Amino acid sequence: MASNGVEEPLLSGMVDPSVQTKKKNSLKRRRYRHCKSAPLAEFVPPETKGIGQIPRTKSILGKLHPSFKQVAIFLAVYLGVGAVTFLLVRNQIEGKKTVGFLDAVYFCIVTMTTVGYGDLVPDSTLTKLLACAFVFTGMALIGLILSKAADYLVEKQETLLVKALHMSHNVGTTEILKEVETNKVRYKCLTVFILLLVLIIIGTIFLATVEKLDLVDAFYCVCATITTLGYGDKSFSTKVGRAFAVIWILTSTITLAQFFLYIAELNTERRQRALADWVRTRKMTSADLEAADIDDDGVVDASDFIIYKLKEMGKISQDDISLLLEEFEDLDVDQSGTLSVSDITLAQS
Repeated sequence: MASNGVEEPLLSGMVDPSVQTKKKNSLKRRRYRHCKSAPLAEFVPPETKGIGQIPRTKSILGKLHPSFKQVAIFLAVYLGVGAVTFLLVRNQIEGKKTVGFLDAVYFCIVTMTTVGYGDLVPDSTLTKLLACAFVFTGMALIGLILSKAADYLVEKQETLLVKALHMSHNVGTTEILKEVETNKVRYKCLTVFILLLVLIIIGTIFLATVEKLDLVDAFYCVCATITTLGYGDKSFSTKVGRAFAVIWILTSTITLAQFFLYIAELNTERRQRALADWVRTRKMTSADLEAADIDDDGVVDASDFIIYKLKEMGKISQDDISLLLEEFEDLDVDQSGTLSVSDITLAQS
């Protein structure tokens, strides 16, 4: 329609300006709450052709996680070099011996995990110096395994654990992933605790049946081993026992260390959640509003408020904010206060 030569929108009289303002504000809030997250750096979309995916043949190493590859290579090198080294000087090592190469690998495992039974001990200057070198490198390797492969293995079992706990309920994949993310450390701790119990039971049964120890001595040896106490009065002395010990000692000692790490992480997470709950429920004051006003314009918008709350929770620091603002200013080529495709293109070129 037109009035006095000026075109007016249809049904203009039925549109309430306050309603339009509310819609704009709600859209703005919706944009904050439902913004898309950045794509994962490790995610590579599968190549497609037509409607199907291109099948790819992968090697066994290609299917492994990079953490597994790195740890497996270091562990193989350590055990290989250690086994050959101690095999060459086996006559300078005293104790209960079985097979040369097996004893060398067993000695490496007992050394790197600091179990130190004492059933095989260095008996010369050369072997003592070698043992000193291998115990330090072995401990460093244990730390690498704890920080990489062991943590990845536990994370892989979280979904299975949540499914088992909610087996009687009809829980979908989205709910399972949300549950895992919410109680991530708790499920890690529970998973490692169950694995530790299984390893203790397996070790006790093995020592009782193969090494012919009574049940109390078998359990005593298991506890002395996984805690790296290693008194040495009870240990693996048979050929089959030492072959089993090569895998069991390494797995059980790392599992126990990982369990204690998750206990500490769980306590830290509880403190962080308590702080976050306090920050969310605390009433805002005029001093808080002044502190939240990052750009000193006298107004605190949603982004300022969120950043201030995250600072209070300890999620970010002022240095983090300053660095991000500097990056934003570098990308904002036209100095408009907003980023566009042209800004990114110009900044990259």
